[in-house]
Amino acid sequence: MTNPFAALLAWLSGVFRSKTKAKKAAGATGAAAVIVAAAVFVGPWEGERTEAYLDRIAQPPVWTVCYGETRGVKAGDRYTSAQCSDMLMKALATYRDGLTRCIPALPQQPEGVQVALVSWSYNVGTGAACGSTLAKKANAGDWQGACNQLPRWDKAGGKPVKGLTNRRAAETKLCLNALKGT
Repeated sequence: MTNPFAALLAWLSGVFRSKTKAKKAAGATGAAAVIVAAAVFVGPWEGERTEAYLDRIAQPPVWTVCYGETRGVKAGDRYTSAQCSDMLMKALATYRDGLTRCIPALPQQPEGVQVALVSWSYNVGTGAACGSTLAKKANAGDWQGACNQLPRWDKAGGKPVKGLTNRRAAETKLCLNALKGT
């Protein structure tokens, strides 16, 4: 059986590569397209849980629901799959906007770079993302260096977490492959 995450990454990479030349000629990738692509990428990593649960990896533990949403979540909260998808799209738009405020050139980057960095920001938070060496490298125009910072963000509670290590590897690959097409 093939790894579904590897298959998803391969498909996304192919989509981004095939669009790169057209998108470069057309200018920046539209925000809506990035959000949809980010949702497709983030969803499998976060997993959907329609009933609130206490995420004990976070320190302190935090109530979480749907695709990793923590804002305003409390014990007993329940959502439909459609509500979870809508919540994810809105959250990703918020995280993309926050990341764009601290990395103003992000919208001019290939879609794969944007998706990888929005996924990372959604996972670590805009504050941590914007204060990072990754953001500093991106703002200095070192996009490859920025992509190569992603693997450093694989810890929870100071300890490496295999799922985060795998996610960061997928984000890094997506980010770097998108840059190769430019």
